[in-house]
Amino acid sequence: MIPETFKALVVDSNSEGHHELRIAEKSIRDLPAGDVLIHVMYSSLNYKDALSASGNRGVTRTYPHTPGIDASGIVAESTHSAFRPGDPVLVTGYDLGMNTSGGFGRYVRVPADWVVKLPKNLTLKESMIYGTAGFTASLSVLKLVEHGLTPDSGDILVTGATGGVGSLAVSILSKIGYSVIAATGKTDQNDFLRKLGAKAVISRADIDDNSERPLLKARWAGVVDTVGGNILASALKSTFQRAAITCCGNVASPSFAATVYPFILRGITLYGVDSASTPMPLRQKIWRKIAGEWKIGHLDLLHTEIPLEGLKQAIVRMLSGGQHGRVIVRLGH
Repeated sequence: MIPETFKALVVDSNSEGHHELRIAEKSIRDLPAGDVLIHVMYSSLNYKDALSASGNRGVTRTYPHTPGIDASGIVAESTHSAFRPGDPVLVTGYDLGMNTSGGFGRYVRVPADWVVKLPKNLTLKESMIYGTAGFTASLSVLKLVEHGLTPDSGDILVTGATGGVGSLAVSILSKIGYSVIAATGKTDQNDFLRKLGAKAVISRADIDDNSERPLLKARWAGVVDTVGGNILASALKSTFQRAAITCCGNVASPSFAATVYPFILRGITLYGVDSASTPMPLRQKIWRKIAGEWKIGHLDLLHTEIPLEGLKQAIVRMLSGGQHGRVIVRLGH
């Protein structure tokens, strides 16, 4: 039976213009129009959620709002023939949790073409340990594989390696045989990254070049960059001939300074990775890989599980740079 109200995290602005987080009762009737009503069992905390919860208008335009760009659960109601009540499903990306009420509530209502049926060999909880971060990491790995890089090509650098995308990229690349060098500013996380499969762990300072030289000694066959800024600019200058670099984040900076020399003298390729608007056929392909040949065996190392009531503290920790791995939000009961 579908309840009239449900618990959710609600972000709203106060009289001084500051944003406050609270757990509130929301009405099912207030959810947006859509084909599929989902009883959410798990969600996950992403950097974009933390920005939305902080009142970032570049992420969310209208408040009060419930963030949560990831959700997995059970179909409660559907007007679309592809989904029936009781189906286990997941939603990541699109507009969920940005300007559409998101996964930090026990119910979401979304268009059918946002919904992915949960693949076999993957639980609802596991799907959220991956979530948008794992999906983005997997898209990045696919770019490197389709570029033609093999485990014999050389070392793959992963920047921001203790974050959600970075830690899952390290894990997946190691799982399928690549030699991974993990770069992080968190020098106390060496053991954690080696347990994920990193061959070596290096300091962020080791890959942050400020010399203004157009090219550096070639070190990397490929790069999964999750931070942007000068780290990305330095990576572009440090790759082998015909290397591939993926870019999916901007926590260091949304801008970077580069020359054409890595492109015209080494023939490198820079791939942008946009997970939110991934076409459904590719989205389904990625989730099949996550549930199949790319499924990692140490998911317990990668996540911390919290209740809905623990989100406020987790968001503060993420924004201060104190989070590593994934935070999974338990909503079902």
